[in-house]
Amino acid sequence: MLLLRGPKEKKERALGERLGLKADRSLSPKSAMVKKPYKPGQHGNNRKRGVKALSDFGLQLKEKQKMKISYGLNENQLVEIFKKAIKAKTNTKERLINVLERRLDNVVFRMGLAQTRIIARKIILDGHISVNGRKVTFPNFQVKIKDVVSINENSKDKAIFKNLKEKLEKYDAPIWILVDPSILGGKISSLPTDVELPFDVNLITEFYSK
Repeated sequence: MLLLRGPKEKKERALGERLGLKADRSLSPKSAMVKKPYKPGQHGNNRKRGVKALSDFGLQLKEKQKMKISYGLNENQLVEIFKKAIKAKTNTKERLINVLERRLDNVVFRMGLAQTRIIARKIILDGHISVNGRKVTFPNFQVKIKDVVSINENSKDKAIFKNLKEKLEKYDAPIWILVDPSILGGKISSLPTDVELPFDVNLITEFYSK
């Protein structure tokens, strides 16, 4: 079984994948994935042993864990999301990505208002985020096309958002999000498209379709 508790970078090493859990550090030479490109634990760097291939179930489980950690979901949340995706008339994979990407915590992250989804979730819970001018404190809130997501007016002067306007002016947002640095936020222009994911959605769909 995969070890998923403990430091964020340890989780990435256990799964063998960079999941962006430590913001800029995840892409830097200081990343644990660069310094220790092997699994954590006493035998993680034992190169003398052969690498045992994972079973189909093992591969599916590993991809599922990547998704859970990437989006900060628990098992019950993931099950409910898949139930809705599988029942949808549209392509299951497209529906799944649609639901995951339109979560408010993910949108705040994708919009550049927070460096990670973990930070995005915290500032939402702390009441710093508005959707169409109304404060929303639910990270799993589903945004819609034309929704405007921004930092609350009474939160803009807080230290955590210092220099955010300048950062947003240089930020390259996903094609489905229009960033507006003047409001410290942006607008959802379309459904999520061209989304790059660090896991195989098809394997996860197979896991939940059994």
